[in-house]
Amino acid sequence: MTKKMIAVRDVDEETFRSFRAKAIEHRMNLGSAVTVAMRQWVEIDTPKKTAQRRVRKIKGGVKPFNWGKGTENTSNEIDEILYGSKK
Repeated sequence: MTKKMIAVRDVDEETFRSFRAKAIEHRMNLGSAVTVAMRQWVEIDTPKKTAQRRVRKIKGGVKPFNWGKGTENTSNEIDEILYGSKK
């Protein structure tokens, strides 16, 4: 992983002091702490896209199959158990 030198403007001083104290508390340098914070923010901000990719991957690889006689309404029965009967 390559490292990059950055400068950041308009950082709230109190927030920076708290962040720096947490980094020291966890025995991290500021660069590592900022990297962790940025990664976490990116992950928090993109879970929907990641979940959609997973669903598409599953949908593409799963083929329907016949469970046998008497299972024609299984999906409806499961929905009724999970969500209650339609009224």
